[in-house]
Amino acid sequence: MIRILVAEDDAALNKLVCAALEGQGYQAISCHDGAQAAAAFDEGGADIVITDIMMPVMDGFGLAEHVRAGGSTPILFMTALDDKPAKLRGFALGADDYVVKPFDTDILLLRVAALLRRANIERSRTLTAGNLTMNKDEHTAYVDGEELPLTVREFDLLYKLLSFPRRTFTRTQLMDEFWDYDSSATSRTVDVYMSKLREKTAGCTGFEIVTVHGLGYKAVLR
Repeated sequence: MIRILVAEDDAALNKLVCAALEGQGYQAISCHDGAQAAAAFDEGGADIVITDIMMPVMDGFGLAEHVRAGGSTPILFMTALDDKPAKLRGFALGADDYVVKPFDTDILLLRVAALLRRANIERSRTLTAGNLTMNKDEHTAYVDGEELPLTVREFDLLYKLLSFPRRTFTRTQLMDEFWDYDSSATSRTVDVYMSKLREKTAGCTGFEIVTVHGLGYKAVLR
């Protein structure tokens, strides 16, 4: 059974979210602060972590940092904080999605299902978006059966974006992951690569690469 940790100090909302998840057949682990959720994660792991940000003992940012240190478990923030600094910090810590309160539980469930699909993509190492198919192990990409000529870095960038559609990656995040210690790389370097990827994937039907002004880039499925 899929195990989902829910960290939320509002007892009524915690109960509502857990009930909605259990109604879909998931195992919901109710936690009322970040420290309790971190302990539950260490004890039994999780397929997804859903967390508020403003909580006692340990906040959601601290929990996200703890979870991300242990691997790539998807993290979904559900919070009243809808400002840019909070989103920047959340995504920098490895958040995969962000739901602002108040929200419709049906939307939350759809986002949970999407996160589970992405996690399965990462495990299978293959990805399909419209007429594009990518194989992580072979480092190959095909559009309508014909190979798409991508450099290693272009492939890695595109695979990353499509593995987490709708998740915004900041330029700094992308530079840190894909340019590592290349001191000549700048945020403009990321922009150039994204421009090249848009040109090369112009014939792809299943997605578009979107610029999130002031933040970075994301892939949006069509």
